[in-house]
Amino acid sequence: MTAAPDRLFHVSDVHFGVEDPRAHAAFADAVRRERPDGVLCTGDITQRATHKQFSTAAEYFGALDVPVMLFPGNHDMPYYNPLERIFRPYARCERLERQVSQTLELRHAVIVPFNTNGAAQWRWPWSDGVVKASRLDVVRGQLEELRGDHRRKLVACHHPLLPARDGETNPTIRGDHAFATIAAAGADAVLTGHVHVPFDQVRERDGHAMRMIGAGTLSTRLRGAPPSYNVLTIADGAITLERRDLA
Repeated sequence: MTAAPDRLFHVSDVHFGVEDPRAHAAFADAVRRERPDGVLCTGDITQRATHKQFSTAAEYFGALDVPVMLFPGNHDMPYYNPLERIFRPYARCERLERQVSQTLELRHAVIVPFNTNGAAQWRWPWSDGVVKASRLDVVRGQLEELRGDHRRKLVACHHPLLPARDGETNPTIRGDHAFATIAAAGADAVLTGHVHVPFDQVRERDGHAMRMIGAGTLSTRLRGAPPSYNVLTIADGAITLERRDLA
């Protein structure tokens, strides 16, 4: 008997602290009504990584009553405490993850986490992505171990690995190399956020093609697109994407 499709709600950049209350309420209502197999948030859970903002996020995601998997974004490292940002940049987000996050167990897909944040960089702004070799090696190793797995392999990170269009400067340092490496290792798609504009593209580097799926934002920090989230339906080797605007 064929297993039922997986339905995954992909959201990003919810930015507690500057959230859009109507968008947050609409998303939560849809989750409770439709009961997806999981909710995936690819970072920027908060605006300034304050304890209050993380507490609000824990209450919100905990109340969804479905499995939730959270990843940090550049806004989720301490903003007002530079020592903590340098020495314990993910402590607050990891506390949130222990409260409400879990690895999503899906029938047709497996999610591989990839941290593309940098607490400090030799450039400005620090908000842009940076690929560290040690982190990329871990992702590549996980994908290699999944070679015989029939499920779709989805890498989840905060920053898009490529610029919006070929020929433009890539704001993610070593993102092109990461894209080619992940695609060659068997990833089917990379799910991201950060830019607050949703997208769905098939791109290629070094002869390896891969799908790039970006979720928009549920915050008031709009950049030309309304608040939105993605619904992914995964079955029979196919990933179908529905973008839901919350204008």
